[in-house]
Amino acid sequence: MAYHTRSNSFPSRPHPLFQEVDEHLCRLRSSEATSTSSSTISHKLNGLQDMYGCVDRLLQLPLTQQSLAQEKHETRVTELLDGSLRLLDVCSSPTDSLLQTKECIQDLLSITRRRRAEESGVLTTEVRKYLTSRKTVKKVLYKALENLKATANRSTFFSVHKEQETNHTIAIVKKLRDVEAVTVTVFESVLSFISGPKSKRSSWSLVSKTVQSKKVAWDEEAKVNEFVDLDAALKSVKSANSAQCQLNNLESCIQDLEEGLECLFRQLIKTRVSSQQPKLV
Repeated sequence: MAYHTRSNSFPSRPHPLFQEVDEHLCRLRSSEATSTSSSTISHKLNGLQDMYGCVDRLLQLPLTQQSLAQEKHETRVTELLDGSLRLLDVCSSPTDSLLQTKECIQDLLSITRRRRAEESGVLTTEVRKYLTSRKTVKKVLYKALENLKATANRSTFFSVHKEQETNHTIAIVKKLRDVEAVTVTVFESVLSFISGPKSKRSSWSLVSKTVQSKKVAWDEEAKVNEFVDLDAALKSVKSANSAQCQLNNLESCIQDLEEGLECLFRQLIKTRVSSQQPKLV
């Protein structure tokens, strides 16, 4: 007489949500080859938000909750929470920088709308304040980029103890490592876009000589980057009146980026909560 025992092992076939996450990862990776502009950055942020919505559903699966709730997987859960916390910290850097830049732009726009063209003294002062603020923002963002590279290095570490972990647990952890790596890459694009390219001192001395040389030095970036476009315009003519179009464009650009980052930040928190509360089902 044959006896059949009920298996307590987890199914070896991955859940369809794994495939859905893979599709999001593929789209985001393919977008890395595209040119960087405000529209592509916003598209990437929206893509991240959609991917994390899918990840959240994956984490809320009873099978995932059951797997991560086991005491032997406590280290894995801690790693996932540490990774999500790093990403939340990274997300705050561009958000703070955008807020600071937006306040300066709004001051410039307010003055240009109130003052006559000949009253250029106040405008010149505000332009200098903006450029000084931009220098501060760039330093913060360059530092954030360095920290982000360190985060990327930590994200590549992964070890598997097959005798202790189920196939589902291994698949979850690996997938979230991939998600974190792609997220870091997107944030690198965001930080680089806002900060603009680093400039050498020798280049600045040449650029400051003539408006034409400034145009040549910044032309390629200015075509697709509203931050660089305004920087170049203000440094060239030292006036906000003639940079009215660039000011309006950047204000609109910042609004879109702020909305994208805010939505993504909320989704990251939601995903962190799902990682933080595994339970037996």
